[in-house]
Amino acid sequence: MRLNWWNEGLQLKLRIHPAGLALAALYALACWATRQVSLDQFYLPAGVRVAAVLLCPPRFWPYLLLGEYAYFAQMRLPMIERYGLTWVILASLFQMPIVMMIVHLHRRMISAAKNAWLISVATSAAVLITLLNLLLAQSLWPTPPEFPLMTGIVRLVVGDFIGILTLAPLALLWARRKAEPMPGKWAFAQILGALALMVVFGVTAAQLPPEAATGKFSLQLLMALPAILLTCVHGWKGAAVGVPTLNMIIGLTTPSAHLGSFDPGSFFTQQIMALTGAALLVLGSRITHYYHRSRLREVGERNAIRLARSSHVASELDLRERALHLRKLGDGIDHSLNEVINWLMAQGHQAIAESLIHMASVHSRKFREQTSMVYPAAVEHLGLYVALRAGGVREAWEKTARIACPSLLGDPCQLSVGLQLAAYRTLIDAVTLLLQSEHGQIHVRARCGKVGSHRGIVMTVALLDPQQQLSSATRNAATERLAGRTLAYGGSLKCRHNRIRLSMRETGSVASLDALSPRATDNLPGFEAGTTHA
Repeated sequence: MRLNWWNEGLQLKLRIHPAGLALAALYALACWATRQVSLDQFYLPAGVRVAAVLLCPPRFWPYLLLGEYAYFAQMRLPMIERYGLTWVILASLFQMPIVMMIVHLHRRMISAAKNAWLISVATSAAVLITLLNLLLAQSLWPTPPEFPLMTGIVRLVVGDFIGILTLAPLALLWARRKAEPMPGKWAFAQILGALALMVVFGVTAAQLPPEAATGKFSLQLLMALPAILLTCVHGWKGAAVGVPTLNMIIGLTTPSAHLGSFDPGSFFTQQIMALTGAALLVLGSRITHYYHRSRLREVGERNAIRLARSSHVASELDLRERALHLRKLGDGIDHSLNEVINWLMAQGHQAIAESLIHMASVHSRKFREQTSMVYPAAVEHLGLYVALRAGGVREAWEKTARIACPSLLGDPCQLSVGLQLAAYRTLIDAVTLLLQSEHGQIHVRARCGKVGSHRGIVMTVALLDPQQQLSSATRNAATERLAGRTLAYGGSLKCRHNRIRLSMRETGSVASLDALSPRATDNLPGFEAGTTHA
């Protein structure tokens, strides 16, 4: 049984897809068409070869080989009598497999989406194919090429390299059209304007007479300025459009009649442009790379701020529920005390009843003040400033005998409830920090307003003595304890001299307390018939 395959042979199944045959024909036609407008110093079929391998998945590479061999067959079969069958076969056999091998070796770099690897692919393909072509020509041609070997290497390497940089970036741009967003109207207009300017410079340079070589060279160098501008503004996309256009204009305006002809003046310009194009592609790749990194960091920071703001809102909602529960407990205690007082008065214990009424009033007021410290319900109806002046915070500050009368300006009711609650918590924490860490009188200032399209609040907690400086421990503690809320609401924290300055602003809507209707707060602690218990 084990030797059946030896006796019966191997059965191979070969599927030929019509789409693959069409791809092979299209590739051969593209190579033939681009060769008609190519020169030794500007060889576009090399670019078609690399671009096709980059565009097509590996399962279609055999069809590219078929198209390559069909293209070489129609071109080189008539050359057998002049150059020999051995050279025709060997020189046509290795070029596409070398490019496929180079692209395969760069597959990890390609998957990393860093486009600087394209320069490595272009250089490797141009050098290897040129060296093998010239070595085969020197060895197998009956009459070796007339030009020196090193001159041929430089000329053909530059031609292949420019051809690859002309078509391969466009192929990559097309292959990644779905992964990257399309430019907007203004960006598209910028690209079209830069390309039109390059065409104007190129056509003008081509119209100059041969004796105006200096002016022609200057205009050709000026063509690089729009490409540089596109690279700096649009990164890799700008370079992938600008560099091929630059190479194409210079190549097509080179005054040479056919493949094999050579123009020394244009070749010097093309060498400069080849180096410039490679530098622009690398620069554009790095610009795009760092732009994406900054965008990811920006998105991450924005998400972190949004989550922090949502966390603060969720915490306030939890405290609101607790305050509501405490209010219900306080109402139950007041109701029970009222029943006891009524019973005592009915039994004739007038003095005991009056004493109990006074005690119940004092403790009920303190209970409500402490409840308002848990959640300042006055913020939802009457605003931040009322919560600071009439709630339990005022009582606590007055007991310290160190807080001067706060200076509160502006209308806090123009701000969202979430921002007012964050400002309330931050201001209380800042005052508490100075009470614990510093000595002397403290002054509190707050101002609400609008700057541009943003509404916000600026708060300052300062020592009255201007000569007294905040200690480093106080500054560090302020940064650790207060920066979270200020950053979550698009603000900042600054500790200077004797003061802590806090700013907060509206940063967009989130699931917050702002959706609460006024009726929803009627039963919250601190509200009875539109009044507050101070």
